[in-house]
Amino acid sequence: MAVTNQIQITKQGFISLQGELDTLSNEKRPKLVERLAFARTQGDLAENSDYQNAKDELEFLDGRISELEEVLKQAVIVVARSKSGQVSFGTKVTVKTNGKKLLFEIVGEWEADPANSRISHTSPLGQALVGKKVGDKVQVEAPAGKLTYEILKIS
Repeated sequence: MAVTNQIQITKQGFISLQGELDTLSNEKRPKLVERLAFARTQGDLAENSDYQNAKDELEFLDGRISELEEVLKQAVIVVARSKSGQVSFGTKVTVKTNGKKLLFEIVGEWEADPANSRISHTSPLGQALVGKKVGDKVQVEAPAGKLTYEILKIS
């Protein structure tokens, strides 16, 4: 019997991945198949760069579609709830570091987007924050050295 790994994800992240899969499967892939079929009619395939490019893009797209289907099959939606005021999966946490206030949302690996303050619960900062309460301080090793984060608010 095969053991599958569950992938923790927020409801918002699940919906986002479903949307991406739908777009790739029902919009982008049919257009790419059409482009490939047209390029195939344009003569010698060995010298047809559009045919080769479309073929490569289709292969990449099919790989992404398969990847998303597998992730969604293994996904377990975790409802955000702060257990007794602790940082947990799906919560938003306001921290202070180097005099700056930052807001992070703790999410699953597949929906992490550090540029938009969505960090994975398995990232170094995510791991350090999970289970902590308001007022706690955590230290995280960063390229610039150790950073100390003080938890100001959990929602």
